[in-house]
Amino acid sequence: MGFGPYRGGGGGMGNMQQLMKQAQKMQQDLQNAQEELKELEVTGSASNMVEVTMTCDGKLTGIHIKPEAVDPDDVEMLEDLITAAFNDAMDQVETEKNERLGQFSNMGLGF
Repeated sequence: MGFGPYRGGGGGMGNMQQLMKQAQKMQQDLQNAQEELKELEVTGSASNMVEVTMTCDGKLTGIHIKPEAVDPDDVEMLEDLITAAFNDAMDQVETEKNERLGQFSNMGLGF
């Protein structure tokens, strides 16, 4: 006479250990992807006049403004170009995050 599905004793422990190993690997993969994003830079641009470079963890690393974009009589245009370039860079950051971290979002892991 057996004891139901637990006959043979301890059969479920191997599965639990396997699940723990998979969870640890997923956590390590997530950390690796987040570290890659800290290093990865993207550049957004506006009208080929202003470029904004930032890392994919949201750190601004550079701004390049062509001299012809600077009009002392129209500073607002330059402000708009900087804003547009920044927003373009942020869109690229989101794309990179989705590509590299999207697989983890369905698993309840935050990023």
